[in-house]
Amino acid sequence: MMNFKLVFQYISYLQYPLMLIALYFSFIPYLSGMEKLRENPGLLFDNLNSALIFMGLGISFSSLQDTTKTQNKLSLNIWQSPKKGKIAIILMCMMILLFLIFGLIGYFGSEKGVLKDMSVGIIVLALGMFGFLKSAIEMFENHRKDKSDVASN
Repeated sequence: MMNFKLVFQYISYLQYPLMLIALYFSFIPYLSGMEKLRENPGLLFDNLNSALIFMGLGISFSSLQDTTKTQNKLSLNIWQSPKKGKIAIILMCMMILLFLIFGLIGYFGSEKGVLKDMSVGIIVLALGMFGFLKSAIEMFENHRKDKSDVASN
């Protein structure tokens, strides 16, 4: 029998190459030289849009990882604390809402151009963060100390 949870956990490792591709698109306009950037200023926005798209994809793949484990002590510290966990989830919700609002306003409020293209990247980033939010909520439920203390009594 195939363990689907393990398969998805392995697929979640695609987040790392996708984030590296996003990092590449973030730095390539600066590494190609200021002369090229002055000749074609749209290159900066094209690469930034690609970086946002790959970042959104990478974040969405990270939501496939096992939520019963944390990756480091910092995240364990946040998800064990009821107060810190709630603050982290609220901040994520606000970021997603802002990204979606700005992305949709930019997409529907502009004609063809840089803003419309950048809006697509911002929307993809926000949608990728939805899956990440679901994983964050699951991690909070799995690791919070007040829930495990109540369950053990």
